[in-house]
Amino acid sequence: MPGETPSEPPSATPVRPPRDDLTGGEVLVRALAAHGVTRAFGIPGTHNLEIYRHLAAHRIDHVNPRHEQGAGYAADAYARVSGRPGVAITTTGPALLNIAAAVGQAYSDSVPLLVVSPGMPLRHPRQSTGLLHETHGRAEVLRDVAAVSHRVSSVEEIGAAVARAFTLFRTRRPRPVHIEIPLDLLTAVEPAGPVRTAPPLSLSAADPDALAAAAGALRAAVRPGIVLGGGARGAAAECLRLAVELDAPVVTSANGKGIVAETHPLSLGVSLHSPAVRHWLAECDVVLAVGTELAESDLWEPLPELGGTLVRADIDPAQMYAGPPADIPLVGDARHTLRALLAALPGADPARPGAHQSVEASRTVAAHRTVAALRGERNAESRGRDAHLLPYLAAIGSVLPANAVLTSDSAQCCYYGALPHLPITPEGRYLHPTGFGTLGYALPAAIGAKVADPTRPVVALSGDGGLQFSVQELATAVESGHPLPVVVFDNGGYGEIRDEMVSRGDRPTAVDLPRVDLPALARAYGGHGTRADSPEALAAALRRALDTPGPTLITVPQELPR
Repeated sequence: MPGETPSEPPSATPVRPPRDDLTGGEVLVRALAAHGVTRAFGIPGTHNLEIYRHLAAHRIDHVNPRHEQGAGYAADAYARVSGRPGVAITTTGPALLNIAAAVGQAYSDSVPLLVVSPGMPLRHPRQSTGLLHETHGRAEVLRDVAAVSHRVSSVEEIGAAVARAFTLFRTRRPRPVHIEIPLDLLTAVEPAGPVRTAPPLSLSAADPDALAAAAGALRAAVRPGIVLGGGARGAAAECLRLAVELDAPVVTSANGKGIVAETHPLSLGVSLHSPAVRHWLAECDVVLAVGTELAESDLWEPLPELGGTLVRADIDPAQMYAGPPADIPLVGDARHTLRALLAALPGADPARPGAHQSVEASRTVAAHRTVAALRGERNAESRGRDAHLLPYLAAIGSVLPANAVLTSDSAQCCYYGALPHLPITPEGRYLHPTGFGTLGYALPAAIGAKVADPTRPVVALSGDGGLQFSVQELATAVESGHPLPVVVFDNGGYGEIRDEMVSRGDRPTAVDLPRVDLPALARAYGGHGTRADSPEALAAALRRALDTPGPTLITVPQELPR
């Protein structure tokens, strides 16, 4: 993730293999292993068997989801939790198109995801020949949703393509990369060349002059505010220090949830969608935005015009003029940039230490009161809409330890409920499909998160409509054997779209789905299932599920509209 320190490969020095002539499939797997890959997600098919042949020999374990989209979401969450790129292997044609939605989500959320697929042979004609899975322009299709889509043209180029992908993950805003290997190259035996790995990354801070300007603006601010996105996650400690040093309230995007503990008196949590919070942001005289797009997907409407100075810190130079342009641009790694910014902040006036401490104390009290008032306004704005969810979210929060991982779906219980109302600390993680807004993310993402760290409790939160986009991954969860609660708020269909139709004065159409006995479906897959009709029942079921091997699907019935 942006701002995090990626794991380096075992060696950055080219190593001559024991033999020079290898198949393209082995060259690929060897290159992945050289970059520290120990897990891959995917589904074997006729055209990618030469890749699968070599996984065990290079000590790469494999997770076998039931759909390529699930493989992509699982690899995405694996990357978010482990801090290492997720790897997905597909076959040609429909399999590659199946994973495209997951690639788009990883692009939207800045996740380092590597997708590897076979392609038509090197000299395959443009005219259709009827070859199995034949499609034209696979690399072009993925290029529209990935940062890079690269079709190699020799066996030796395969290793270089993998090294390039990992270099991009480490030196730029991490986004998905696709590598296509023609079918004939996967099985061709050619000179492979040395194993090449991405060079070690030397992380840098922003420009010193820009840092000095930012430090001066922030120290002089009377009404400072901080906005944190996913790119600030590797700098959580520095973000908190800045907030405390400046007495600055902190609001986060969905991807920034929990970077500063949401129980902290300066934290507004995920509240950019709140009119009261947006009004406060517009009134700040200096806003420091770290690793965030300040995008409509987090605000739910365009950003209000900011009345003060905007300082943007981001690893991506394009963010300095994308959306609201930066008045003071800080381009660099988040952790190093914020450490340098803290060092550049002018110190207190030593001439009047008592008076200074008194002023600082009053500013702190005022900042805490501002945050408390804004939290109250935010909750009042949505009380009627969210009230039925709050007791259940409180029940979930009462059970989970601080280091739990929650995976989320594009569901009302998540973006109206858990994002703003279920507090998370830096020890935990909340994974949400922001921006691209796919459905079906939560369950396969929970599997990937559990694979990344089996010692951490993982819970999936979903609605009944979204769950059924990827419900077949219950089989994958059963196969893994790890405890995995799946909490489903069942409102009988696509609740958000139903509400939008009603608000337009339209007759709800194609949004009411027949009730499915989802706990019974989970049991049919070999897992467990139950129903929670009260917050107390949900808390009890969740406690049992966290100690029960395999998935436990817990349905929370919601009242249907009349």
